[in-house]
Amino acid sequence: MARQRTNDILAIVRAVYQELTGRPVARNCRERTECCQFQLTGRTPHLTKGEALLAAKAFRATGRRELADAADGICPLLNRLTGRCLIYVDRPFACRTHFCAAAGGPYSRHEVIDLIRRLEDLDVLLQGDGPRKLFPAVSAALDELR
Repeated sequence: MARQRTNDILAIVRAVYQELTGRPVARNCRERTECCQFQLTGRTPHLTKGEALLAAKAFRATGRRELADAADGICPLLNRLTGRCLIYVDRPFACRTHFCAAAGGPYSRHEVIDLIRRLEDLDVLLQGDGPRKLFPAVSAALDELR
């Protein structure tokens, strides 16, 4: 993927995330990471292709190359030593609108449907397969960025 095209895609995804930040929905995420314990929540974030590319780029910026398998039910983007998200600033949309009760519960779909559609429209432009589970989506994006 050409560098400029990749940068344009990442800018579009970041703009969606920035717009979400400006929404007047009360949130109180303090990087608690309970939502990163997929085996406990029974939920795994799904990413569009643009989001996966941003997550992969942010993951690579940490100096890491290979995504650890999430077979244990813990997010592969979680630093096992510190318990912190490796890509918190560029975390996926689902992680931003998560279901964590301590952070205020989930966003209502009607509050963010316009942003979801923008991410889905970008996915279509990128010839993505629609939202995919975090591990396979980011793994594929890492391969594409090589």
